[in-house]
Amino acid sequence: MRFNAVNSKQHALYEIANASAQLVNPDKRPIKVELYGYINSEPEIKNGNQQFVFHSKLLSADPYAINTDEQVLVTTRAYPGYNYGQQLRLTAKLEIPKNSADFDYKSYLAKDSIFTLANNPDISPANTQLSFWENSKISIFKIIFGVKDKFEQSISRSIVEPNAAFIDGIILGSTSRLSAEIKNDFSRTSTSHILAVSGYNITIVALVISWFLLLFLRRPVAFWFSFAGIILFTIMTGAQASVVRAAIMGMLVLLANRTGRLNDPKNAIILAAAAMIFLNPQILRHDIGFQLSFGATLGIIYVSPILEKYFAKLPNILGARETLTMTLFVLPLLLYYFKNLSVTALPANILVLPTIPFAMLLGFLSGIGGMIWPFLGQVIGYFAWFLTTIELWIIKLLAKPSWAALSVGLSWYAVVIVYVVFIALIIWLSRRTNKNESSK
Repeated sequence: MRFNAVNSKQHALYEIANASAQLVNPDKRPIKVELYGYINSEPEIKNGNQQFVFHSKLLSADPYAINTDEQVLVTTRAYPGYNYGQQLRLTAKLEIPKNSADFDYKSYLAKDSIFTLANNPDISPANTQLSFWENSKISIFKIIFGVKDKFEQSISRSIVEPNAAFIDGIILGSTSRLSAEIKNDFSRTSTSHILAVSGYNITIVALVISWFLLLFLRRPVAFWFSFAGIILFTIMTGAQASVVRAAIMGMLVLLANRTGRLNDPKNAIILAAAAMIFLNPQILRHDIGFQLSFGATLGIIYVSPILEKYFAKLPNILGARETLTMTLFVLPLLLYYFKNLSVTALPANILVLPTIPFAMLLGFLSGIGGMIWPFLGQVIGYFAWFLTTIELWIIKLLAKPSWAALSVGLSWYAVVIVYVVFIALIIWLSRRTNKNESSK
């Protein structure tokens, strides 16, 4: 088939498909069109179906063809399985995402620049002309995802379920194998953020790589390998907003230590946010994880020092003060997005959060050890199983009461008002503290 390509920039694929369909058959729209491109994400099994992001390079509605450069969320049968980078031809009737009463599905997809759906398309192999950079990216990412698959298989061999799935969640952010019951327990205790990749993961990965490499390499060489390890880990986890933020901050800290300069977390977080928004402005509005992650970090950096003296009587066992500050600062956003107020959130976070880095470290070492020698992975995995069993038990216990979670929500306007009042209160307390200190 010979294509007469027409260039297209920044147009919605759905609209292009409809426009092409009108040219082909004005009385029947929309019709099925053909998309040529490649799989641009790791396929996931969700609710018995397979889902992946398809990067469309060409749309064909015979005899017309249009060059495209857009992402399409494809849902198809679980089998046969598809792989990242696989070049395909999809024959589909395209759809646009629709919101439900309690979920803004359009915004959820918009953060990843996905505005079009293809449900149960006819799929066949195809050869698509890709650029040198696209071919290079696919080749590199295939290797990285291959290592990730072996790591996950190693954890599954070394640790029994559901603990293995939980460790996958806290290390790689993968929750597809967690049961609905466990996910609900985390939701009712407002500890779902534990299953999202964060700075903990980046810190542990960087430290483990540095410790290991320093046994064989000079410090400057080990530094660059640690730097590269953070980048590779970020790709392995799907480059979620919270991971990218943590990765940028982690790399800034590494650079500061390497050059002998003091690192300022305030500058690091502002630079990380600016870089992420510059690369993808959609996350500022649509990415809930980005907002919660930065909100929690800002709470610890800016708010916690100011409130420290007012929480002085509160025992700081297991970081209780920081956890309280972080929870209070992101609470309005949590109520806006999830309409859920967890009564047991504070004790759950205080009891479980401090132990998560140790569980992650043991899980990470178990996965790596199992890739080298299965018996070693099982030995370390026993300790990871023991610790995660306690964590899952605490979460389940605090999620069990009927009063553990209350249905409470805030409107967008209420969120703005609460934060304006909260920030004004923080500024007033800060000035009052400075005034008292200067008068002494």
